[in-house]
Formats: sequence, structure tokens, C-alpha cells
Amino acid sequence: MNQDFISVIIPVYNEEKFIVNCIESLLLQDYPKECMEWIFVDGRSVDKTRELIGSYILKYPDMIKLLDNQKQIVPCAMNIGINEAKGKYIIRLDAHADYSKDYISKCVYTLQTTNADNVGGIAETKSSSFVGSVIAKMLSSRFGVGNSDFRTNGKSGYVDTVPFGAFPREVFEKWGGYDERLVRNQDNEMNYRIRKNHGRIYLSSDIRLSYYCRDSIQGIADMAKKNGIWNVITMKMCPGSMGIRHFVPFCFLLSLIIMPILGMRFSIFGWLFGIEVLLYILLDLFFSIKQGDNLKEFLLLIVLFPIFHITYGYGSLCGLLKLILNNYK
Repeated sequence: MNQDFISVIIPVYNEEKFIVNCIESLLLQDYPKECMEWIFVDGRSVDKTRELIGSYILKYPDMIKLLDNQKQIVPCAMNIGINEAKGKYIIRLDAHADYSKDYISKCVYTLQTTNADNVGGIAETKSSSFVGSVIAKMLSSRFGVGNSDFRTNGKSGYVDTVPFGAFPREVFEKWGGYDERLVRNQDNEMNYRIRKNHGRIYLSSDIRLSYYCRDSIQGIADMAKKNGIWNVITMKMCPGSMGIRHFVPFCFLLSLIIMPILGMRFSIFGWLFGIEVLLYILLDLFFSIKQGDNLKEFLLLIVLFPIFHITYGYGSLCGLLKLILNNYK
């Protein structure tokens, strides 16, 4: 049976640590190689990323392409790749991940059988270091990331977003490419535009990938802050594209600042602040015990949850200040 030709697009920038595992997992795919093209779009990496991809191009010159992304942000990379792509289906992947051997075939099958406009799967968060593995557990917890089904092993069904995404080509022809104003959250905005135009997004629990997270406390805090900033900016630029859950850390941080101040004047706010802190500590303890496999993991998780939540909220506060100062473009 003839298979549809598909285009895989992978934005990359300084990915020498992950790119080989990513490509090797793609080489194991059960989808016919003659029915695929892999388009790597590089944001002018200064490490060995281009060299490593080049070594695979020598082996598979008809399948692998390497393009330049002068603007160095993901939405630009995606639009460059989409303009170059020849496939009936376009599958957006990330170099920080590796993929089950049936990932591409399951994406194509799900697109064909659900008639969805975007499909994706479950992302198992991983790391090769001890701290990174504990961060991965935090990012797989509902206390850590809320109702993000693709991170928390959700069930198959229609959802508001999926990781990365596999699309029929017509999606971009009908509704346009990625919003190049967005350094982050471009997937959220794309998915919002699909839903706004009565399209459908489907999460399949049969589609599986492993995503490699930050492996240090500094790294995850920096990511949380940047996400918090861009959640607010994206909300301004693209109203409706961000969900309520994206601003829960911001509300939490505001409550930690405002309620003690109000409590100096009105005792009820002092009581509410105490109750909130107590409930948070109890939830922190509960999920740290639940996610941690030993005492070291438990103790690290107790610290990681509040660092992640408060830093995320702080990022949103910074984003709000950028909006007020009109310093976000």
C-alpha cells in the first residue's frame, strides 16, 4: 500500500547534546524512509549541531535537509520549513526529544482516522542527571503543571493543545503559518487559531515521545521565568490563546504579596494568608511524597515545587511590567 509523503520539521539551535539521539530515534521509525523528508532549520548554532546534522546528510542526502533561520526563533524556523515542505502532512518535532519507533506512523494514522487538524501524543519528561530526573517528576505532576494532559499521561480525546503537533498541510494554507512575533507560546497560538476556526485538536495516548528537560535548578527557574513573561505578552498579542492555568502561578504570587499587606489592616486577610500557605505546604508535602522514590528526591521536590511556581509567577509579573512600560515587542 502506498504511503502518503510527509515532511518532518525540526527547529534547532545549539543542540549538540541531544541531536544525535533525536536523529537516531527517527532512523528507527517504521514509516518508509522514501516517504519522508526531514527538514532541520538551524538558528545559526555555534556548537557542533550543524556538523552533526551534516554527517547524517552525507548518508541520507535525499531525505535530510538543513536550512538557515536568521531570526533564530522557533516560529520563523517553522515557517521556513513549511514553505520548503513537500509533504501531505507536516509533523513538527523538537530536537530535545526522541520518539517511539511508531511515532510518525501513529501521527499519520491518527490524522487520517480522526480528521483532526492537529494531533499529538504523550510526552514523558526525562533527564540523565539526578536533579534533572527529579525536575522531570515535578513537570509530570498535576501539582507542578496543572491540567496539562500531554505531560500528565492524559487519555485520548479532543483537547486544547498537544506537544509539537502533526498537521494536514491544508491547515497552514487555510489559517496561515506560525506567528513570528512570539518567541514562546507559538504552539498555543497556532492551536488557538485552529480551535477559533472550528478545527479540532486530538491527543492520542498511543503516540509517545520522551522530552529531555532542564537538568539544573537554575535552568528550570530560568525557563519558568521566561514562560511566565511570555504568557502575559502572548495574552496581549493574541487574546484568547492562553488558558487560565497559565496564570495560576501569577495569582499565587500576587496573593503571597498582597494578603499579608491587607492583613495588617484587616485580620481576615491574615487568616486567609495563613490558610493558603498551610494548604500549599500540605500539597507540596503530599505530591513530594507521591512523586519522590526516596528521601533525596522527596527533599528536592519540596524545594522545587515552590521555586518553579513562584519563579513562574514572577515571570508573569515581569511580563505585566513590560506591558505597562510598552517594552515587550
